[in-house]
Amino acid sequence: MPPLPLPGFRDFYPDEFSLRTHLFGTWRAVATRYGFQEYDGPPLEPLELYTAKSGEEIVTQLYNFTDKGGREVALRPEMTPTLARMVAARANGLRKPIRWFSIPQLYRYERQQRGRLREHFQLNCDLIGEPGPIGDAEIIALAVDAVRAFGLGPSDFRVRVSDRRVLSELLAGLGLDRAQVAVAYQVLDKFGRAPREVSVGRLRDAAVGPDAIGRLLTLSGVRTWDAFREAAAGLGDAVGAAEPLRRTLAALEAMGLAEFVDLDLTIVRGLAYYTGTVFELFDARGELRAICGGGRYDNLLQALGGVDLPALGFGLGDVVLTELLRDRGLVPGDQSAIDVFLAGIGEEDASEVLALAHELRDAGLRVEYALSPQPLGKQLRLADARNARLAVVLGPDERARGELVVKDLAAKTQSAVRRDAVGAWLLEALRG
Repeated sequence: MPPLPLPGFRDFYPDEFSLRTHLFGTWRAVATRYGFQEYDGPPLEPLELYTAKSGEEIVTQLYNFTDKGGREVALRPEMTPTLARMVAARANGLRKPIRWFSIPQLYRYERQQRGRLREHFQLNCDLIGEPGPIGDAEIIALAVDAVRAFGLGPSDFRVRVSDRRVLSELLAGLGLDRAQVAVAYQVLDKFGRAPREVSVGRLRDAAVGPDAIGRLLTLSGVRTWDAFREAAAGLGDAVGAAEPLRRTLAALEAMGLAEFVDLDLTIVRGLAYYTGTVFELFDARGELRAICGGGRYDNLLQALGGVDLPALGFGLGDVVLTELLRDRGLVPGDQSAIDVFLAGIGEEDASEVLALAHELRDAGLRVEYALSPQPLGKQLRLADARNARLAVVLGPDERARGELVVKDLAAKTQSAVRRDAVGAWLLEALRG
């Protein structure tokens, strides 16, 4: 048996690579429409870049080793630490706000399951140097559009938005101490995935009182601003703390994206560095893992790079998005590898095939031809296999008339075209 890919890693044959190209091209088109610039960094970084952010416990999830120079290194599991390092290195010379995006390949040594592999590609978009709620709306809108661009609508996916500042005020207003707050965050994070009685049991075990548990359960079901104001009444200054969130939601409504957005106070985000707005995108049927997650992390650049700049961003992975596109029948069909196939009737036509192939390639067309003598029927079958739109047949009779026969392989029609006009004719036919 030949060796197989490592568990959790993928081969990309041409059809899978075509889908990957479609994903990346769509992401780039959306990000650049928002004025974001693409960047990248090395896939191998010092291990301390990740332990400084997430603690030593993250090492169990990394592909890490000691290199030949004695350095402790790791394959990047995420892009934000690299971003922080790069911004810190040139912070004074970068025009603010910084709008950057990247499509890195990331690696984590963890258990495989549907929607989670040990490597994946991810669209990372970050907005640095903007502290206001309109910046939050801008990033959320970009995440929505980066999914919507594939033909998915509000019945296919939802963006669920919350704010860590609001959650902190609510939990303090309920009278929870530090230990109880930690449990409450864990319960909220798993709410909807864990049975209700399990969530209530965990809160009771943490000595959270029945009134506080009832209020917390009510808050977990809030989906509108008016419902939030009612449920948060009397809980400290939760409504005041939610003013940036209200402005973010209002901005998304002004953008015409309100039909995609739900207020959801159970969105916590497991990464401890989030300081404000947090959000996740989920498939509307609840059958898959989160498609995308992000939020505001105003203190991280200071912690990792020594640069005090507000920041927010998101990561949108290719694995779950691909699952969703397949479930909805939105994966593009077989993509044509070529525009035109050139078929010579006899060996004496070979030199003309070569000349025309080079001429058409210079004009920007994707062209193929048989590399060894073959019957015309076999050549046309190869054209079909390559999903060619057009086939050009060259033979002695056509050459004598200064013409070529162009076959439209989809429409099953053919036309006689003058040899000196064939380039322009083919370009026009392919545009149509």
